[in-house]
Amino acid sequence: MKISGGVEWALHCCVVLTTASEPVPAARLAELHDVSASYLAKQLQALSRAGLVQSVQGKAGGYVLTRPPAQITVLDVVTAVDGAQPAFTCTEIRQRGPLASPPEACTRPCAITRAMASADAAWRATLRGISVADLAAEVTGDYGPEALPAIGAWLSAGP
Repeated sequence: MKISGGVEWALHCCVVLTTASEPVPAARLAELHDVSASYLAKQLQALSRAGLVQSVQGKAGGYVLTRPPAQITVLDVVTAVDGAQPAFTCTEIRQRGPLASPPEACTRPCAITRAMASADAAWRATLRGISVADLAAEVTGDYGPEALPAIGAWLSAGP
């Protein structure tokens, strides 16, 4: 499974929204990240459909997180943008070809499917264990304590 670029933008937006004291317009988020507003709008819509952000209408409208950043996981964002499908889908190749196994001999998943399912579960568990608040703390650790407040101030300054 390849994670789409939309996940990256959606995660960045969620981290940025932790700094916002008021709704942030999609165009402002797009400007901050130097990405197409229409492309970013699709990611924000996916986050909204998943209940992770809310669109606030009106002159002071924009996007806000729907719950505390510690309660939104990276897996929530990945699932919102890319869907919940597993990374690997077994096609029962062992039941094909000249030495095919009969269906009645394939009552449990094969070793390949088990390995891939285990890896997928571990990947999801890792992402489930990282919150947007954790990511915001990492930004502070990586760029200093002034980084997120500076982003919040820029967002509040408006266009």
